[in-house]
Amino acid sequence: MSIVPHTILRPFGVNPCGGGGGYLRRHARTCLRRASPVGATNGNEPGGSKKRSRKRPAEESRLEVLYDDGFGSVTMKDYREAVRAMPRDDGGPPRWFCPVECGRPEVDRAPLLLFLPGVDGVGMELILHHKSLGKVFEVCCFHIPVNDRTPFEGLLQIVEEYVKHENALSPSRPIYIIGDSFGGCLAISVAARNPEIDLVLTLVNPGNPLNMAMVSLENSFSPQETLQEFSDKLTSMLPLVSELEDIIQMGVLMWRLDLLKSGADYTKSQLHMVQGEVLLLASGSGNLPPSREADRLFKSLKNCKVRYFRNRGDRLLMEDGFNLLTVIKGVKMYRRGRQWDCVNDFLSPTLSEFNRTFGEDFKLFHQLLSPAMLSTMKNGEIVHGLAGVPDKGPVLFVGYHQLLAIEWAALIEGFLREKKTVIRTGAHHVFFVGNYETLRQELSLFDFVSIYGAVPVGPINMYKLFERNEFVLLYPGGVREALHRKGEAYKLFWPDQTEFVRMAARFGVTVIPFGCVGEDDFLEIVVDYNDQKNIPYIRDEIKSFNRDFIRLRDTMKGEDGNQVLHLPVVFPKLPGRLYFLFGKPIEMKGMDNVLTDRKKANQVYFQIESEVQNAMSYLKRKRNDDPYRSIVRRALYQATWGPSALVPTFEP
Repeated sequence: MSIVPHTILRPFGVNPCGGGGGYLRRHARTCLRRASPVGATNGNEPGGSKKRSRKRPAEESRLEVLYDDGFGSVTMKDYREAVRAMPRDDGGPPRWFCPVECGRPEVDRAPLLLFLPGVDGVGMELILHHKSLGKVFEVCCFHIPVNDRTPFEGLLQIVEEYVKHENALSPSRPIYIIGDSFGGCLAISVAARNPEIDLVLTLVNPGNPLNMAMVSLENSFSPQETLQEFSDKLTSMLPLVSELEDIIQMGVLMWRLDLLKSGADYTKSQLHMVQGEVLLLASGSGNLPPSREADRLFKSLKNCKVRYFRNRGDRLLMEDGFNLLTVIKGVKMYRRGRQWDCVNDFLSPTLSEFNRTFGEDFKLFHQLLSPAMLSTMKNGEIVHGLAGVPDKGPVLFVGYHQLLAIEWAALIEGFLREKKTVIRTGAHHVFFVGNYETLRQELSLFDFVSIYGAVPVGPINMYKLFERNEFVLLYPGGVREALHRKGEAYKLFWPDQTEFVRMAARFGVTVIPFGCVGEDDFLEIVVDYNDQKNIPYIRDEIKSFNRDFIRLRDTMKGEDGNQVLHLPVVFPKLPGRLYFLFGKPIEMKGMDNVLTDRKKANQVYFQIESEVQNAMSYLKRKRNDDPYRSIVRRALYQATWGPSALVPTFEP
C-alpha cells in the first residue's frame, strides 16, 4: 500500500459487528480504487496512469443543455434520515467514503472533490449537493466517528496523505477541497503545507461556533437563561449534535470544541503560505464571525474571492435553494487542468439554474421587456420564433448592442427556451479579470454571464468555439455601442476590420445578422460620457477604473476605438417592448476566396452590417403595428390567459 490504511480503508458502517451496513448500501460506496499503489490503477479509470488518445474538442463528452442536475430533489429530511442511519460508533478511525448519490461524473477528466466536514465530523453536510456535484466531480467525503479522539495534527496528516496520493495519480488534475467551518482549517493547512499541489479551496462560513453562539445572545438574559440559550444555539450549529443529542456526551462535545480551537490556532500561522485559489462563502448578518472572518481571510490570502449571502443562515450548505455548483461556476473556478479554459471548461446551464434565473431572478425583467423574436427562413420569409435559425453549429450571430446590453439576457433566455441552445457570447474583459472583487460581494451579473457561457472577446476564443461547433454571439460595436451617448440610439460603431468574416469562412460558419430595438422604449440617457468627462472627480475615477483592463481597439482612431468603460445615468420610461429579428442565414461554407481576397471579405462584412441595419429599420417600423407594445395591454392579456402565456405581436 502506498498510503497509511486509515486514509483509504472502508466507508464507515463496515465493521466486524455488522453495524451500519444498511447505511452503507444506501448512502456510500467504498473508495478502494484510491488505495491502489501509485501507477497501479487501471488506465481506463479516472486518475489512471495510462494515457488515452486525445479527442478533438468537438468530440469530448458534454452535458446536455438544461440537463437535470438533481438539485432540489434532496432535502433536510433526507439528511436527518442519513444521520440517524449512521453507526453510532464502530470504534474505527476517521475515513473516506464516496456517496452513492453522486454516481459517476458525466464529463471527461472530471476533477476530484474532497469534502471536509465541520466540527461535528459527520461528513454528510453536502448531501443536498451530491447529485449536482457528482455529475462534474469525483466526490469523496471525510468522516470522523462520534467518539474519535484523533488530534488536529492527526486529522491533517490523514487528509494530506490522501491529497498527495491523488496528486501522484493525476498530477495535472486539480483537487478541490470544500471545507465547512472546521473543515476549512484542515483545507487551509493542507494547502499551506503543499503549495506545489494544484488545490482549489472553498471555505464555507469560516467561523468559530463558540463565538457565533455568543454573539447571537441577547444581553438581557439572566445567567441561567444565558447558559441555556448558549447551549441551544451551539447545538443548532452542530448538525451531528442536534441529530444525535440522545447519545452525544458532553465530553465528546468539549473535545470537538477544543479540536476546533487547536485547528484555528494552527491555521492562522499558515495563511501566508497558501498559494492556490480560494473561494470564501460567508452568510448571515455582517456582525456574525463568519463574515468578519471572511474579511480577514480575504485580506490575508493571495488568490481569494468572496461571495457573501446576506439572507442565508449559518448552515449555508443545507439552505434551501443554495446551489454550490452554480456558485463555483459563476466565479469561474471550475476547471479540469492547470489553467481555467473559458471555452472547454464551460458546463452547460442546468434545468434548476434556468428555472432559478429566468423563473425567479429575471422574471420581472422578462415581464417588463416581453421579448418578441422573429427569424428569417432561407427563402426570405419572416416568421415568429426561431425556426429560421439553424439547429446545429457552428453559427455566428452578429448584431447591434443596445444601451447597457439590456437585450443580452432576453436573447440567452429565448434560445435556451425554444432551441435548447447556449449562445457563447464574446464579452468585455471586465467580466473576467477579477479586479472588481470586493469583500462583501454577492452573486452578481459578473457571475451570471459566466454561468451562461460568456468568454473574453478575442480571436483565439472564437477559433476554439468554432472548432467545437458552438453558437457564438458577436457585437462588433462592443462597449462603444453598449455605452453610447445621447442621440446615438441604433447607431452602429463597427470597426473597419474583417477578421471575424475570414474566420467564419475558414470554419464554414453560418452567419446570422440580427437587429434588436426597444432601448428607447425603456431608457433615456440623462448623463453620458461626454458629460462625465467634464467633471474632474468622475473623469479621474473612470480613468482609474479602466487602467488595468486590456485596451480593446487601442490602435483605432475615432469613436470606433473609444471603448471606455463607464456607467451613464439613465432615466427609466414606462416600458414598451423588446424586439429581435434574425436575418437570412449567410452560408460561409465554400467561400474560400474570402480568406485571401480582402475586397471579397470587405463585401461580406458590409453585407452583414447592412443586414443588421435593415433588420432594425424593419423592427422600428413594424413595432408601431404591435397591439401589445404597451405594458398595460400585455398585462391585461396575461391576466386573462395566464402569466406564462406568450403575448402575441405584429404579423410579419
